[in-house]
Amino acid sequence: MSKLKVKYICSNCGFETLRWLGKCPQCSTWNSFIEEVFETGRAKEKILKKETKFYKLNEISSNREERIKTGILEFDRVLGGGFIEGSVVLIGGDPGIGKSTLVLQAVGKIKEKVLYVTGEESIEQIKMRANRLKLKSENILILPETDLNSILATIRTETPIVVVIDSIQTVYDSNYDNAAGTVTQIRECTSKLLSEAKKNNFVVVIIGHVTKEGMLAGPKLLEHIVDTVIQFEGEGKNSYRILRATKNRFGNTNEIGIFEMQESGLEEVKNPSELFLSGRDKNISGSAVTASIEGTRPLLIEVQALVTPSHFGNPQRVATGYDYRRLSILLAVLERRANCKVSSHNVFLNMVGGVRIDEPAADLAICSAIASSLYDKTCDNNSIIVGEVGLGGEIRSVGNVEKRISEAAKLGFKRIIIPASNNKAIKTSNSIQVISVDSLSETISLVLK
Repeated sequence: MSKLKVKYICSNCGFETLRWLGKCPQCSTWNSFIEEVFETGRAKEKILKKETKFYKLNEISSNREERIKTGILEFDRVLGGGFIEGSVVLIGGDPGIGKSTLVLQAVGKIKEKVLYVTGEESIEQIKMRANRLKLKSENILILPETDLNSILATIRTETPIVVVIDSIQTVYDSNYDNAAGTVTQIRECTSKLLSEAKKNNFVVVIIGHVTKEGMLAGPKLLEHIVDTVIQFEGEGKNSYRILRATKNRFGNTNEIGIFEMQESGLEEVKNPSELFLSGRDKNISGSAVTASIEGTRPLLIEVQALVTPSHFGNPQRVATGYDYRRLSILLAVLERRANCKVSSHNVFLNMVGGVRIDEPAADLAICSAIASSLYDKTCDNNSIIVGEVGLGGEIRSVGNVEKRISEAAKLGFKRIIIPASNNKAIKTSNSIQVISVDSLSETISLVLK
C-alpha cells in the first residue's frame, strides 16, 4: 500500500528535505521551505528496454529558421526576432505591470491559430481587455481551464501554433496531490508543456508571478527548463515599462524593449535614447551622459549624482539602477587616484528613466557626474562619456564603440570621450569629435567647466 508522507521543498532552488529548515543549505535563502505531500510505496513500473535512435550532426536538416512575428517590434527584438516553433517562453513581472496585456497584444497580431488558457480571469474579462486593446482577431481561442490534462487534450485537438498559459501558478496536474502553485506542480506542469511543445512544434508562452524580492516564483529549476526568460520591469507610478531577456537560447541575452503604458495598451517607444534624455537640465552639476549597449542596441542614458556633506556619522551611499558595490569601488578610486575627497560625503546616484546599467562602460560617466556634483561644476553638455575605470585610475577599453559613436552623433552630440585603447577600433569617419583619454584625472579636468 502507498503511504502519504511530507517533505519540504525550497521555493527558490528546489532543495528537498524531510524536515522544515529556516535557512536553505543550498541557496542560503531564509523561510523558503514549503510543505509538500507525496506518496511512497507504489510498485515501480518495469522499465522495458527499447532501441534508441541517434542522429549524425551533419545529416540533421534544420528548417526552422523562420520565426513567428508578433508585429510588435520591441517584443520581437527581445525574443531575438520572434517566436521559434517548439520553444517555451517564460514572462515574469510584478502584479498589474502589464504581462497579460502585452501577451494578448502580441498574439492578437498572429495570423495562425492561438490558444489562450486563462486560469485567473474569466472569458468576459479577457473580452473586456481585448476590446480596450481594439483586438478583433478570429484566430484566438479562449480556454478557461486549470487542469493540465484537459489543456493538453485541447492542444492536441485544435493544434494551435501558439499556446498562452496565464498563469502557470494556477495550472495543476491531477496525477499529483499537491495544490496548484506549489513547487512540484509548477515544475511538473512546465516540464510536460515543454515536452509537448518540442514534440508537436508549437510555441508555449508562460506567464509567471514574481516573489516580493522580484524573482520569478517557483524553483530556480523552472528557468533552466524553459528556452527564454523575460522579465517585465517598471514601477506602478511610472508609465514606462522595460522588457528584458535574462535568458534566450535563440537570441541575445540582456536585450531590452521599451514600452509606454497607455489607455489603449502598451505602446512601443521607438527612440528610447531620446526618452531617457528628455527633460535633462543642462545647467546643473552632477549630470553626465553615457552610451550603454543593451543587447544589440546602444542607449544614451543620463547619469545623475548628488554629493552632500555628511553630518550624521557614516556617510550614505545610495544607488538606483546601478550596483552598490561597484559604486563603492569607484568612490575609492576617485579618492585615491583623482584626489576627489568623497569619504566624508553622502553620495546618491540615479540612472534616469528607470533603466538598470550593469556594464562597466558607464564607470567613467559615473565618476564624472560625482566629481561634477562634488565641485559644483557642470559637465560638458555636448559630450558623451564612455569608459571602464580600473583600480589604478586607468581607462580601459569597451566594446561596440562604433555603435556608441553613431548613436551619439544621431542625437546631435558634438563629441564623445572614449578610452585611448579604442582608437584602433574606429574604422569609419564620423561627424562627431572623438577624444581619447588614458586616466581618470585627465577626464575629470577635461569635462568639468
